[in-house]
Amino acid sequence: MLHVRPSNTRGYAHHGWLESFHSFSFAGYYDPAHMGYSVLRVINDDKVAPGTGFGMHGHQDMEIITYMLAGELRHTDSMGHSEVIRAGDVQRMTAGTGVRHSEMNASTQTTAHLLQIWVTPDTLGLAPAYEDKTIPLADKQNQWALIAAPVAPHVAASDAQYGSLKVHQDLSLYATVLSPARSLPVEVKAHRCAYLHVARGAVMIGDQTLQAGDALQVEAAQRFTMQAVAESEVLWFDLPRTSE
Repeated sequence: MLHVRPSNTRGYAHHGWLESFHSFSFAGYYDPAHMGYSVLRVINDDKVAPGTGFGMHGHQDMEIITYMLAGELRHTDSMGHSEVIRAGDVQRMTAGTGVRHSEMNASTQTTAHLLQIWVTPDTLGLAPAYEDKTIPLADKQNQWALIAAPVAPHVAASDAQYGSLKVHQDLSLYATVLSPARSLPVEVKAHRCAYLHVARGAVMIGDQTLQAGDALQVEAAQRFTMQAVAESEVLWFDLPRTSE
């Protein structure tokens, strides 16, 4: 079963310095039909104005993944990290027992565009942790690149050698940058579900066109093909079926 979540049905907020679309209930946006999906709790599509950003604030018991689409973001946290992540970079922070951080646009000229993703962890009270990685375009051009995978021992050896981010949950995140007219298969296995988010561009799945910001929820095992209408960047979350 395939269910499309159109971009224009997401929550929306504009704070001057921040423009944000919320795939699931967040802050002032509340929709009981969209409180999350499987272990996904937040996907915020954020554009941060030059020289502005999120001041120091706290999180607890959440896996937080930041996927950069454009520009650059300076991350500072209570663990002592101060890093700038740029387009093509991904970051994972385990909030665990509690962490504070800030996220500021590191440029005074260009907008920072990112997806911030929250995943509920499989274990509460973890020690806070941080990592970031650059995923070269060549690794995801017209193919699926593994971006994040479960912490060992759950992750397969073939996945571990990818050097993906590690998350404390039974979730694998893949990404691709698909050239026009190119296609890729998506396979959802038994007892799994999936969530595809079109970050930019447009793709065809069956007879449906998904534009930037649209998402596809896949509720049961199946295999289908995704074809790019224009150059497109797509994230694919392979998720546990938590209702089983």
